Amino acid sequence: MIRNLILILFLLLSAIVEADSCIVKEGGARPASGPLREDASLFRKVAIPKPFLTTHKGHVFGGDLRIGDLNGDGRCDFLVYRSNHSGPSGPAIGGFKPCFLGAFDMDGSVLWSVGGGGTHPVRPSSVAIYDLNGDGAAEVICFWHQPNNRVQADWQILSDIVVQIRDGKTGEVIRQAAPKEITSRKCQSAQPKLSMGRRTANWVHQRILVANFRGTDRPRDFVIKLGDTHVALDERLNVLWTYTTEWVEYSECPAYIPALGDIDGDGRDELNSGYFLLDHDGKPLWKKRLGDNMDSVAIKAWDNGRIRAICSGFGHVMDARGNAILSLGKQKAPHGQEVRVADFDSGYAGNEMALRAFGHKPTIHLVSSQSGKIIRTIKLQSSPTNVGMEPVYWNGTGKPALLFNGGWLWDLKTAKGTPLPDLPPPNGGKVHRMGFHHVIPADLVGNAREELVVWDPTARYVYVYSQKDSGQSLKAKYLHGPRQYNPRLMD
Repeated sequence: MIRNLILILFLLLSAIVEADSCIVKEGGARPASGPLREDASLFRKVAIPKPFLTTHKGHVFGGDLRIGDLNGDGRCDFLVYRSNHSGPSGPAIGGFKPCFLGAFDMDGSVLWSVGGGGTHPVRPSSVAIYDLNGDGAAEVICFWHQPNNRVQADWQILSDIVVQIRDGKTGEVIRQAAPKEITSRKCQSAQPKLSMGRRTANWVHQRILVANFRGTDRPRDFVIKLGDTHVALDERLNVLWTYTTEWVEYSECPAYIPALGDIDGDGRDELNSGYFLLDHDGKPLWKKRLGDNMDSVAIKAWDNGRIRAICSGFGHVMDARGNAILSLGKQKAPHGQEVRVADFDSGYAGNEMALRAFGHKPTIHLVSSQSGKIIRTIKLQSSPTNVGMEPVYWNGTGKPALLFNGGWLWDLKTAKGTPLPDLPPPNGGKVHRMGFHHVIPADLVGNAREELVVWDPTARYVYVYSQKDSGQSLKAKYLHGPRQYNPRLMD
């Protein structure tokens, strides 16, 4: 009898060990909940100022958000914006016509506001915060909806758009331009439709990204993707170059948000958009149709620290000449939705790729930069659209990164995740189908450990998370880097 009980216990323990081991085995891991090394704590719940709120169909909200030190006091400030949408698809097309900007600080105090009305952009749009002149107070770079009585414009036409640089302290316009390379553009389909047997690329994720194309002492240029065209401008809003791609079919179009970085080591940025790599002057270093659904890209250190173009479609890693360093292939990565690159696992040298390989699914591959092999496959916590992954250097810049997804923090070495405390569920389908939590990781106190700024564009609050043991007041030494002025947010 005792012998049988011992045998049963042994078999049960073996089953538990085997079940637990599947978390880290290549080929499939189940989600697990457990404590992280340092627990996250809600440091502050910041209410978006009441004058900044609006109501749409009985729903009260603020809008989408950007962060930066707008008044030069060394603290992180917030900029909420909304966009004008008059098309048949409502906000589904994106937010390329901002019509309201409202700045406020960590205490929720109003700094300034301009414009009014608008609705929450379903997808992040053309607003950025960056200190152009190096005086410690960031400027706001944005598109702005400016109706023009001389032209007839609707949701498809950009003739009622200007590009602006605004003073972060006051919101006043410093510089404004209406480049024909932008204002003459007409949107492709808001919702891709079959046209002559082809799907046209849609206009989602109109994002102003700060770049250094001219090799200046600090980044002073911008680039924006407009459907099939990329337009680069300098700090005086002069057009540097434009590039239009030949690939315009919906599943065979450039990445929604391009990536910037110096891949050839000349001190100037290149632009990776998945099917092509553009040099600093807008000329292609290579053009290749690499795989379906090239949603997300990066320019990051890969094999032995070499800078590579990393592309979600079929899991490609490319060098500056267009040679494939890695291709996971269609079977392992048929729809590369999001790709994020960081040191996620201390057990492996260098960075790893976290790739959402099956479209809007919670499953990701973790891929080694040294071997090019899938270390493990992990199922994350499901969220409304299963997008919005971001690396978080929670324990310091020299320590392995965690992964934010769906309001959870994940340790990809152990495949364990923990939900952020006191974070309400996103509105999701209650407001629109793309509702979910955005996040910008940022070092808010200058201690090399990143905090989390979390919000829902359809809600009224911003949530700031830090570590319980930080002992910091979050009152000074905010560091604003490329991951803050060029956030991915979603792909």
